[in-house]
Amino acid sequence: MDVPAVVWWFTIAGIAGLLLFDFVFHVRKAHVPTLSEAARWSAAYVGVALLFGVGVWVFGGTAMGVEYFAGYVTEKALSVDNLFVFLIIMSSFKVPRADQQKVLLFGIVFSLIARAGFIFLGAALINSFAWVFYLFGLILLITAGNLLKPEGEDSHSADNIVIRLARKVFHTSDTYDGDRLFTVQDGRRVMTPMLLVMVAIGGTDILFALDSIPAIFGLTENVYVVFTATAFSLLGLRQLYFLIDGLLDRLIYLSYGLAAILGFIGVKLMLHALHENNVPFINDGRPVPVVEIGTGLSLGVIIGVLVVTVLVSLFSPKGRAQNAVSAARRHATEYLEVENDPARREEIFAALVREIEVIKGLPEKYRARIREEDRLMALLTRAREAHDAAPPP
Repeated sequence: MDVPAVVWWFTIAGIAGLLLFDFVFHVRKAHVPTLSEAARWSAAYVGVALLFGVGVWVFGGTAMGVEYFAGYVTEKALSVDNLFVFLIIMSSFKVPRADQQKVLLFGIVFSLIARAGFIFLGAALINSFAWVFYLFGLILLITAGNLLKPEGEDSHSADNIVIRLARKVFHTSDTYDGDRLFTVQDGRRVMTPMLLVMVAIGGTDILFALDSIPAIFGLTENVYVVFTATAFSLLGLRQLYFLIDGLLDRLIYLSYGLAAILGFIGVKLMLHALHENNVPFINDGRPVPVVEIGTGLSLGVIIGVLVVTVLVSLFSPKGRAQNAVSAARRHATEYLEVENDPARREEIFAALVREIEVIKGLPEKYRARIREEDRLMALLTRAREAHDAAPPP
């Protein structure tokens, strides 16, 4: 289905308007969103995405509607996994909690622009070269295999090529000046670490696109559906970050679920490539009669895998243990190295104490493993000693 240019312009204007609204009413003034605020606005953005999908279904037909929802759910799941890396980048650069919203919004805007470029490039390649489906399928199968590798404590690392380059190219001040990108230090105008963080988030988004764009093209070739499903999956990601922050580390089986989804879509792409084959050394350049996987079945598989993955993760004792340990490590680091506001430090320490109590209530086999983590135990001890030595607020 060809989408009229006026619909494209109205869609782009609507997305830009939502981003501008987000900045003016939520991000411009630095603050830490409450749980209720994050929940309300996360629900609002999901609601907007679902209503848009209903509109696509009504005006574009059932097939187009199913393609949109399959793409939206897949991209949303991948964006949740990306939040792990965002969280580590924020911790690595010691971004104050109140200033993290601006970094996330910048990342979303940069990601939208970058992914739009990838989407139109991908569409052009698909229209010109049928073998691109083989390439996209291979990328997804390799990514799925990488996700199945055993994960360690630092499996979601902030140390990628983009961040290493950014650290070398951008020379910044040692401290933040609120959420400003530039500050005056020793009479000279210098960049703050905030700019470096934004470059790191934006550059990392480009790496994420290498997986997500082939995935959604495996579900639909409609460029309008690909663009809108991707855009609406990113809108509200900032609110989602603060809403599920405490649950991110508990989704210990999410990588396995995403591996299953990407592997499934990779196979779907390979079958479609065989069906449309014109590569000379495969079946003499003729299409191969294979069974193709419908979008309706794809949507059912994607939702089913995600539901099972989330439920198993949330009710797993291992997930509860990992969540408590990761949260305690993050809060201890934040207490010692990031926050300076006494009231906020007290809130962080109170959360740390609660997490330590959860750890103490874990089965002995998990507590024994935790006690063997010398760096973690030293970090918790330092946090408690710093709190005991601090003057009362």
